[in-house]
Amino acid sequence: MELRSDLKEISAEMLLNYLYPELEDKWVARHEGTFYRNYNDDTLAVDPETAEVTLARDGFLKLLPQGVITREEELKGKEVKGKYEAMKKRNHLLMEAFLPIDSFNFRKKLRIERTVSELLEDKMDFILSRYYGVEVDENTDPYIREAAYILPYVSKKRGDFVFIRELMKSVLGCPVKMSRGRFSGTDTTVSWLPMVRYDLLVDGLDVEEYGRMAAEIKPFCNFLLEWFIPVDTVCRFAIRQKSGDGVEGGKMILDYNIELD
Repeated sequence: MELRSDLKEISAEMLLNYLYPELEDKWVARHEGTFYRNYNDDTLAVDPETAEVTLARDGFLKLLPQGVITREEELKGKEVKGKYEAMKKRNHLLMEAFLPIDSFNFRKKLRIERTVSELLEDKMDFILSRYYGVEVDENTDPYIREAAYILPYVSKKRGDFVFIRELMKSVLGCPVKMSRGRFSGTDTTVSWLPMVRYDLLVDGLDVEEYGRMAAEIKPFCNFLLEWFIPVDTVCRFAIRQKSGDGVEGGKMILDYNIELD
């Protein structure tokens, strides 16, 4: 399996626990050495079919004194090529011999990583409940449940309107257009407040689908207003069509560019 380059800093334990939790006690771990870590990810290759993973780490063999594996004068004298090939073969056999130990140690690290992740998740749930008053459980709105874990960083993200747009795109799974301007209740430019507007771009909604979507996202929009929009900023949310008007079976809403209350 090819691994994306933006996963460079993720440990193999975290990655595999997330992708293949069912294989925790089955992985065969091959250690290619830390030399590869200079220009590769921690996880060099993964084959879930055979439960084999190749790591840019030193295995148990590296812990042995160099003299146990090769003699200092081994590559001196004649027939250097033949001696080198014999040494490579010997190293390969030793690596295969220590493969069960390396695999056992890696599986142990996988279990430790899973335990730590569970503890951190419980800690995060406690922080959200105790300090932010947000209970993250099966009864929580699914959109809020997904975004709630960003609350510890709200002091840095409040008022970051581009970040809020990207958060909405990620959580709601649809394009979101952001526009900024000024708001005045008296139609004057003398006294105004900053305003930001987020348009959810969704085509093909009929009356029932529009009403259902508006109701579904309203708690999430209120969550964003409470935590991420500055108090002096007017914010509007709307569901809009990505393209022009359309009618399908006479049930389409024409220009359903309506703001959410």
